Amino acid sequence: MKSNQKLNSYLKEIADICEIKKPLTTHIARHTFATTVLLSNGVSMEATSKMLGHSSLKTTQIYGKILETRVGAEMEMLSEKLSKTKKGEKGDTKFGEAK
Repeated sequence: MKSNQKLNSYLKEIADICEIKKPLTTHIARHTFATTVLLSNGVSMEATSKMLGHSSLKTTQIYGKILETRVGAEMEMLSEKLSKTKKGEKGDTKFGEAK
């Protein structure tokens, strides 16, 4: 296992090669992994907490607050799905019918 200092050095080198102006650190990498890879792809807060090694779910919930912008997009997806279901489009069931 590499130290955070060594990993930060590698990340700085990668940022230079890719002409990324924002500083890259292991902290930013963990944060990005939690928000864009795990939580935005539907991984539960509990599983994310375990993967990050947090001892408290409260610590992980900080990451979840950032994703509040996702709520609007998910409501839109739900609305579209319900609209299709209400219209009885193929592959969906109508309200009140069992699959």
